[in-house]
Order: sequence, then structure tokens, then C-alpha cells
Amino acid sequence: MNQISAIAGLPVLDISLFGAGEADERRFLAELRAAARTVGFFYIVGHGVPEALNAAVLDQARALFALPEEQKLAIEMVNSPHFRGYNRAGFEFTRGKPDWREQIDIGAEEAPVPRGEGVPAYMRLKGPNQWPAALPDFKPVVLDWQERVTAVLVRLLRAFALALDQSPDAFAPIYDGSPHQLLKLIRYPGRPTEEAEQGVGAHKDSGLLSLILQDGYGGLQVEAADGRWIDAAPRAGAFVVNIGELLELAADGYLKATVHRVVSPPAGAERYSAAFFLGARLDAIVPALQLPPHLAAEAPGFARDPQNPLFHQVGQNTLKSRLRSHPDVAARHHTDLLAQSS
Repeated sequence: MNQISAIAGLPVLDISLFGAGEADERRFLAELRAAARTVGFFYIVGHGVPEALNAAVLDQARALFALPEEQKLAIEMVNSPHFRGYNRAGFEFTRGKPDWREQIDIGAEEAPVPRGEGVPAYMRLKGPNQWPAALPDFKPVVLDWQERVTAVLVRLLRAFALALDQSPDAFAPIYDGSPHQLLKLIRYPGRPTEEAEQGVGAHKDSGLLSLILQDGYGGLQVEAADGRWIDAAPRAGAFVVNIGELLELAADGYLKATVHRVVSPPAGAERYSAAFFLGARLDAIVPALQLPPHLAAEAPGFARDPQNPLFHQVGQNTLKSRLRSHPDVAARHHTDLLAQSS
């Protein structure tokens, strides 16, 4: 049976085949290229991240969201000019509509960059995280998981480069050193069926690659070419990976960033996930890869959305997205940038 149809449209790729030998690697790269061309989403297994660590991350998420509200609000994102911290349901927006998810946003632990003449506005995204004081294990577990999944996605970027007949380091100049990292630990509360179903509204991810760890409750859906929604059901031992707009931009549309959404659980249920987004360095310029003729002939160009213009300058893209998604943070900390864009 065709693997894609067997699992409702999302292929399963074993990344342990990459580097396992010439024949296995060639098969893996062919499967990766096919998944990227057709669905833009896939499961990966053989990734090497311990299941105990995956379970620990979701346990820490449950512990965080079980804290009293005043403890969660002590690390609310609106306190951070770097867009780090906790958000109540309805405080992040997709396409102007509130997402019904409780979450915390975490990035690389970095010192803030002082503002000043000649300092790009996107450098405001660098800075420290906010950590829950009542959960001493939260920070080390989360940062360990973030480091490991970053390594998995960097390995995948090398595979994508080879799948496009490029040097394995073709993307390295834009992520080496300090790639932009964003981790969201998320709780989706249940909602009555008569209410809006938007856990997260339909969108594409803006970075290079995204990786999702799900609990046993579904809700993630991927838009097919014919407009149908395909369930990316939880799969034991697997991550869901999808392509971001920066990769689509670099490959002139040969790689596909796909629209997806999360549907809220019904009343009485809840869903937990850890979603990690790997981006390029904020100061990087996304390259336009020179694809070989047989691949270039199949590259349709990257998708252009008048409501979401894409820039080759990474920091400009990233800051634009954060200002739009978190208007409360923008209004408190970045009114000068809002004035420039009005």
C-alpha cells in the first residue's frame, strides 16, 4: 500500500537512514524530496531524542499550566520586549483572530541588545526568557529538549540541501552561530461545539523548519492541494515536521510551506503539545539557491500573499510576525515600530 494514503496523507521518514550508507541515504533523500514537494508535512522517526525527555517536556508543560493564575501571570509575555513568556488563551492572534490556546514562548537564552542608532529593530527579539519560579526542573528540561530538537532540524537542513543537489552546508551560512529558536509549550482547552473551533488559525510557518511533539490527543490538520484538511494524528515515537516559508523562498517554491491549523478539543478534553520553530539568524539574508535544471523546471516560485509579504532579510520577517501576533507586547514595548508601519 502507498505509505502516504496509508496514513492519511503524511509520510513517515526514518532520519536514521541519513548517513547510514549510500543506498539507505539515497532512498531517504528521495522520500524527503517527495514529501517536501507534495504535502510539505511529514513524520520523522529514528531521530534519537529520548522518549523519556519528550515525556518530561510535556510533563513540565502540564505542571506549568496547572499553576495558580497569579504565578503564570508573573511571567506574562507582555512583561517582555523580547516576546518571551506566558500567554492566556486568546492573547495570540492568527490573521487577526484570537487563538484559543494557553502557552509559553521560549527562545535561546541571550543577553538583550541595547537599542541605539544603527541597531536593527529586529535585534530587540534577542533577550532572556521568563521562567516559572515554582518549577525548578522546568528550565533545564526545556532547554535540553530545545537543544536536541535543534540538532535534529539542523541535520534535516543538511539532508534537504543534498536532496536539492546542493552542498550539504548550503544553508549553514544562514543558521550557523545563532539560529533563531522559538519553542512554544501549549495547552489547548476544550470548547463547546457551538463556539469557534480555532485553536490556532490557518497559517504557514515563517521559519526554516518546524517540529511538533504531540500528546495522545489530535487536532493538528494540514491543508491538502484540493482544500481538504488532513489530520496529522499523534504517532508514538514520531515528531511532525513541516517546511517554513524561508525554505520555500530559498528553493523558489520547489519546497512547499503548507497551510495548517489546530482545531480545539471538545468541552471536557484538553490537548498538550511542544512546537519548536527553527529559523535562520536574524541578521541573515535568505539565499536564492541555484537549482539544477531538472529541479528548477519544477520550481513554481514561492507563494506570494499580499497580507503577508515575505522578505529575504530574516529579522525583518521575524519581527513583522511577532508584532502582528502579539499586539499587547507591541503596544507596550514597540510603539515606535507601530508608528513606522502605520
